[in-house]
Amino acid sequence: MDWFMILKAFLVGGAICVIGQILIDKTKLTPARILVAFVTLGAILGGLGIYQYLIDFAGCGATVPLTGFGNLLSKGAISEVKDSGFIGAFIGGVKAASAGIASAVFFGYIASLISKPKIKKQ
Repeated sequence: MDWFMILKAFLVGGAICVIGQILIDKTKLTPARILVAFVTLGAILGGLGIYQYLIDFAGCGATVPLTGFGNLLSKGAISEVKDSGFIGAFIGGVKAASAGIASAVFFGYIASLISKPKIKKQ
């Protein structure tokens, strides 16, 4: 087992989460806007080829957070454009991320059946 890679994944993934938590605590940004910002940042960095360096360094510590999802969307879109042309920009990202999207929907539904959600007091 590569303990150093596990440590790098933990530190990078944790740093991304810490940045998100700081944005939630110290700014007036809503969690939804932070989510969109992280996915967009990952897509931009992925489209420019920069995010791949972080993935090579930290592995799943960089692919699991929301920025990794944005990177996956951009890689899928770029790949599909090469195969299908312009229309690939619209279908490539969803095609590349379909397993993750389906899993999120499925497990979110299971969690909704198990938990008792409460309305957040303002």
